[in-house]
Amino acid sequence: MFYKALVLISSFSFLFYSARSFYSKIMIAEYERWGLAKARVLISTLQFFAGLGLIIGFYNLKLLTLTSFLLSVMMICAIIVRIQLKDSFVASLPAVFYAVLNFIICYITFLKI
Repeated sequence: MFYKALVLISSFSFLFYSARSFYSKIMIAEYERWGLAKARVLISTLQFFAGLGLIIGFYNLKLLTLTSFLLSVMMICAIIVRIQLKDSFVASLPAVFYAVLNFIICYITFLKI
């Protein structure tokens, strides 16, 4: 049950975050600050499909493993961007949290395959 809760937390977080990235002026400004304005739509689309992939992954463990792994990599890249911009640890904490969360999901799912 705990495992499924982790997957749902991650999936709905990425679905919500990606939707905000398309329309929120605050999020659009953040992508500009990160130097990723041109990649915002692509990154948001990938996050949206990854959120869906996590949910569908309940029925396909290989998809869940791959999706959670790729989200971990994406969040590690986000941490690197935050470090380069000299953002505070508190500002970087969500990326750290989701990198760890998706790594845990990936690891547990990999053991189930």
